Amino acid sequence: METFMTKRSAIKRQVREGVLDSREFTQDAKVRRLPNHAGWSPYPSNDDREQGYLKTLKPKSDGQAELMTAVDHANLVLALGPAGTGKTYLAVAKAVEALEAGKVGRIVLSRPAVEAGESIGFLPGDMEDKLAPYLRPLYDALSDRLSMKRVKALMAEGLIEIAPIGYMRGRTLNNAFIVVDEAQNCTYVQLKMLLTRLGWHSTMVVTGDPHQSDLLPGVSGLSDIAERLEAVPDIAVVRLAERDIVRHPLVASMIGVL
Repeated sequence: METFMTKRSAIKRQVREGVLDSREFTQDAKVRRLPNHAGWSPYPSNDDREQGYLKTLKPKSDGQAELMTAVDHANLVLALGPAGTGKTYLAVAKAVEALEAGKVGRIVLSRPAVEAGESIGFLPGDMEDKLAPYLRPLYDALSDRLSMKRVKALMAEGLIEIAPIGYMRGRTLNNAFIVVDEAQNCTYVQLKMLLTRLGWHSTMVVTGDPHQSDLLPGVSGLSDIAERLEAVPDIAVVRLAERDIVRHPLVASMIGVL
């Protein structure tokens, strides 16, 4: 009896506040209509504010603006420049943008497995586990545009593919956005093989710094490839400079003297 009286008191309060209609809620009522005249409603409201948030991709220098324009208009882009100019980030961001817009069916990420002056030895795990330390910069750029949960889901679906350079021979990459990072650590033969993997409805962006190669002097083929392709129509070769560095100001100062 006490519980029923408590419920009746709550019902009377809700009736006064306009939440319930007393005629629809009696002691013997088993079914009543859900109120939609107060509180939350499934119907569209007048609140048209945008609730989704995404970092806007904007160039921070003239060189970056040139690179973004080149990616939009050319199917093969070579981005050469010193460290900190945003080559990798812009390439991956453009790849995510194209995938989300439905312009390509997948993203293919490739990078030479070359250590920076020292060997870290045997790495356990499958192919993706072995390449993970080398692809960390690409993962960082991906996670900045997408959540890591979404990145893992896209990788599980095959929409983001990790492709070692050593296994690219003989492939044709159609309907894909290919990012080849740290290309200064590729030989001339490797770059020739990579560039000729480009298929229909695909875009390839090759990034690298010719002055920071971890190969023996004269082995890197990036500078030679860029000079040869600069004269080919419909291929964009973008050369970034110290003024395009967006890291700590000391990075630009060091690049100028080192």
